[in-house]
Amino acid sequence: MAEYPPRSCGLCPHLAHFEKAADPKHYIPEHTVPKPDMEYQLNYVNMNPQLGTTALQQQQQGYTGGVPPCNDPCVPPDVSSPSEPCPDTPYSLEHAIPQTPCDKVKTKGILKKTAEKIECECPLPMASVPKNVYEDRGTEQPWAVNLNDRPPCYLPQPEDKIPSNKEEGMGPIGPWATGRVDWGPLKGLTGTRPVVDRYSIARYSEGEWRQHNKDILEGKGERAVHRNNLIEWNSRQCMAQTQSDATKNQEDSTRRLQQREKEVHRWKCELERAIAAASEEITFIEEQRRRLKQAAAVLQLPESIAGECLERRTGRLDSELVRDEVEVELLKERALCDEIRQQFIQTLKDIELQLIEDKTAKQRLESDWSDKKQAFELDSTGRGLTLRSSILMFKPGSVIFPGDQSTPEYWEHFTKETLQMSEATRQRSVTLRGTLDSILMNASRDLRSQADKVELILSKRIKCLIEVTDRLEAELKKTLQKLADVENLIDDLQAAIRRMDLCLKKAQTRLDFRLQRQRVENCRDECHFGLIEEVKMIGEQTAALAAQLKQAEDSQAELITGRNELENEIMRKRKSLEIDRFRIQQFRSYYPSATALSGYA
Repeated sequence: MAEYPPRSCGLCPHLAHFEKAADPKHYIPEHTVPKPDMEYQLNYVNMNPQLGTTALQQQQQGYTGGVPPCNDPCVPPDVSSPSEPCPDTPYSLEHAIPQTPCDKVKTKGILKKTAEKIECECPLPMASVPKNVYEDRGTEQPWAVNLNDRPPCYLPQPEDKIPSNKEEGMGPIGPWATGRVDWGPLKGLTGTRPVVDRYSIARYSEGEWRQHNKDILEGKGERAVHRNNLIEWNSRQCMAQTQSDATKNQEDSTRRLQQREKEVHRWKCELERAIAAASEEITFIEEQRRRLKQAAAVLQLPESIAGECLERRTGRLDSELVRDEVEVELLKERALCDEIRQQFIQTLKDIELQLIEDKTAKQRLESDWSDKKQAFELDSTGRGLTLRSSILMFKPGSVIFPGDQSTPEYWEHFTKETLQMSEATRQRSVTLRGTLDSILMNASRDLRSQADKVELILSKRIKCLIEVTDRLEAELKKTLQKLADVENLIDDLQAAIRRMDLCLKKAQTRLDFRLQRQRVENCRDECHFGLIEEVKMIGEQTAALAAQLKQAEDSQAELITGRNELENEIMRKRKSLEIDRFRIQQFRSYYPSATALSGYA
């Protein structure tokens, strides 16, 4: 329950009725009287007021407890009851405030600038009653205050610190629907806040609400504004400094990227020149390799001619198997061709290895050039970036130092080493090309000189073998034609056998499909018998074709034997004329020239 301290005499109960004692910070003792030490007028008769009874009701019923009402002529005679005036003490308001007429006194606080004054016979100062007080003496009239000097409606008002004397009867609707509750400074400590009933919720008074607004505006609001100003100043300083640092860092990075771009471009140009030289050298060495291969291919013709001549001359009659000058020169020519062939093979191996080295060096140059080109483009793109570029993105994963990054020294050393290796490889390739050119020229000269000797001696040998020329040629052509026909027949028979194999596969596949039938469906019907018969007939036909093929092969062997016998007979009959004139001399007519032997087409 609320604590009620001893009461003291105050203003007229009809103008400012006090339900509780003044707070130490009360407005009147703080602004009107300079903090006097009040002596309370204790009422020992009745210390417990009736909270449910108003002051007027107490006077009508002869109430003797609580705050005694003033004996005031402003109070109607039929309502007020006689009571003793407050004792005269040094701290009474009569001694503290000058006794002047009500309409001329200069009031302070909530009594300042009151409304229209009337003649009041109340002994208390500053207690003026409005003109309409006599019209309704049973109703309490508020003070008339000048609204121009009042604070805003949402801030504390002067009358907030004076307890209200508003008396209302209890009813079904009101602030004390379940019981009367007073507003006071001890409400937060004594638990006398208004209760919540089924009609409304009223937890705080309007004065508390206005004081709360003042605390928010003057406390947290000002601190928030000050903090906001401080944060704004710091933020703008930070933004200016960071913008300056960011601009300087960007300019430094752009300058470093530009310098790096120039270095990369310089080495890229060096690599481009080296790549061009390597490509040119590879073109030259490939041309020499092609020339060497061409010379090696052309060399097959002298080898074939010399070998064919020696082979054909071995077919002569026993009496004609003599080691004449033609035989000796042909053997020399064959040996010379073999020696040149070995030299070409070894040189071609060297060329292939050198070409691999050249391509490897060129590939390394191109790889380095490609990396530098990409780095140059990336650095150029990065250098050209601005804050308005459309490709700017957050890439936090790029802010690292990869473990495979190289140092600037190793980067330059790697490029120089690549260039030096490429140049050394190119010089070796140039030397090898010179060696190859001399080899081809010497080989073509030696072969052409030996061929001239063979042809000169062979022409002398042919003069004695002219008589057997026509017969030998006709008989030989007939035999060769028969051999060709037999070979064609053999090819046709083999093709027919292969076609029969396809038919056999088809029939066997059909039988395999039929064997996959289930249970009673696997019937040995006419189709099955027909397929079995078909496989049997195909086997017989294949055997017949194989027999014909065997006969054709036997015929081919017989024709070959007949040709050999015919050649032996010709050599015996015609004294080697056909070999020396129509074989050897004819073959040698296709002997390549010196230009072709040197590798030029």
